[in-house]
Amino acid sequence: MNLTTLTKRALAGELGPDPAKERVSTAFTTRQGVRHDSRGRAYRNHVVSLRVGRAVGSCAVEPDEVADVTVEECVGASVADLLAHRAPAIRVAALDAYLMSSRPHWGERVTVPAGTSLDKSLARAAAVTDLLPGHAERVLVVGVVNSLLHRLRERGVRYVPCDLKGGSTEWGEPVITDVTQALDGCDCVLASGMTLGNGSFPALLDHARAWGKPLVMFAQTGSAILPHFLGTGVTAVSAEPYPFFWLDGGDTVMFRYRERP
Repeated sequence: MNLTTLTKRALAGELGPDPAKERVSTAFTTRQGVRHDSRGRAYRNHVVSLRVGRAVGSCAVEPDEVADVTVEECVGASVADLLAHRAPAIRVAALDAYLMSSRPHWGERVTVPAGTSLDKSLARAAAVTDLLPGHAERVLVVGVVNSLLHRLRERGVRYVPCDLKGGSTEWGEPVITDVTQALDGCDCVLASGMTLGNGSFPALLDHARAWGKPLVMFAQTGSAILPHFLGTGVTAVSAEPYPFFWLDGGDTVMFRYRERP
């Protein structure tokens, strides 16, 4: 079970209607810049989103990684064609939208309550970190989100921050860029769904399978994709479909999934 085999199952019509007959009605990119009150650092998010039927599928990208014209050209295209697109982000967003359209989220519904951007970020982080096993002592965090690290620090859980951007955390801790450097030294992995789009997910999945190590995913990217990996290497998923918590000051929704015992 991997992203390629899941895509092949979708193309074969095993997971829903014929993807050659399902078309993208809307395609757009969401760009966000944010600096929470009391936080010393600002950051940016760029997310490519495609709509199929009533569902929106998304894939986060690095700023300007995917041109606007590339996204706009997806309008009217079939899901089948986009699952073979040259851009990984388009393939992931198309699969995410297709799976969410054919089988809407069925996990535990969690409301991120209304509040400031920091309030909502911390509430979402609490819901995500609650999916970690109680015995976790040293967590590899792939895709640095300072609010997640804040919650881990509250719990007294040691962590290793990893992100392709590098740099440092809000607390001055160095961020490693090579995920393979820290896998062996951690007993649990907490990873962003963005790993689906940047190609690092297979290495995490293989490691979790080989060593029986808990792999918890927090997903805006591929929120409808990752629950399909439960029981095949992924132990829990926090799935947050569009619109994300940072787009609205009111209540927003996410879904949590856990591997069955």
